Amino acid sequence: MSVAVSGVAVALPGAADPRALLRPAVPGAAPVDAAALIGKKGLRFKDRATRLGLHLAYAALTDAGFLDGWEPTVPGERVGVVVSSNLGNADTVCRAVETIAKESTSALSPMDTPNASSNIIASETAIRFGLRGPNLTVCNGRTSGLDAVRWAALMLRSGRADHMVVTGVEPDNEVTRRLVDGPVADGGAALVLSRTPTASAKALLGPLVRTSRPEDTVARLSGPVPGAGLWLTPETGPDSGSALRLTLDGWGELSGALGVVQCAAAAGWFAQGHTEPVYALIGGAGAALVRAEGAA
Repeated sequence: MSVAVSGVAVALPGAADPRALLRPAVPGAAPVDAAALIGKKGLRFKDRATRLGLHLAYAALTDAGFLDGWEPTVPGERVGVVVSSNLGNADTVCRAVETIAKESTSALSPMDTPNASSNIIASETAIRFGLRGPNLTVCNGRTSGLDAVRWAALMLRSGRADHMVVTGVEPDNEVTRRLVDGPVADGGAALVLSRTPTASAKALLGPLVRTSRPEDTVARLSGPVPGAGLWLTPETGPDSGSALRLTLDGWGELSGALGVVQCAAAAGWFAQGHTEPVYALIGGAGAALVRAEGAA
């Protein structure tokens, strides 16, 4: 069963379209202004990661045609949310810990404390758009984004939902920069995945493979000799004269957003008229790979 990509959104400095991911990052581009798309209402006490997540979910649902204003045009109980973010609310958590250490729990802001929840981006997305399906956050290192796509696909294939919003997002701030020892992407991408492909689908997700070594993952999905197409991987890519390799590393540390951004780039590849498959590969402690194909 193929899973359809019904909607796609990208929000990175200098990149607001999936096709922009296939071009070099724009140095010095302005940060994403979430309020410019979704308005300031309800954002006042939200952290940067949650604001970006709401921006992405709104844009992806709109691209899929599943929103009328702020209301879903499909049954909300059949739409779930999976968010991938390794650094998301680290600034809020560190700020709360510092406040408790210097003063006490009584000094914590009641408006800020809910943002310390590890599931805050996913839960806020569900509340804001009335999505009452499965709701979870994946936070397990470099493969987190593709793992979030795998979990969303599993929800669809098992019949738990008809559509899943998958968001990968990481904020850039003093705390996250210290954690990764460098700049963070300050944005990400979102997908709307659907059980039933439609004529307007941007791509189809094929097999999603997870192994302990990247080379085993590649062999299982593409055979001993990698085929033509686009390989999106920060690792040493397949050595094939017919394969194009992109790393998507020009925006800073994507961390948990990487796998979702890779899938968005695949949609951009097909939007440019390419028909060759796209392989998104992330290695590390584990290896995850997804193959996307054109929907036509």
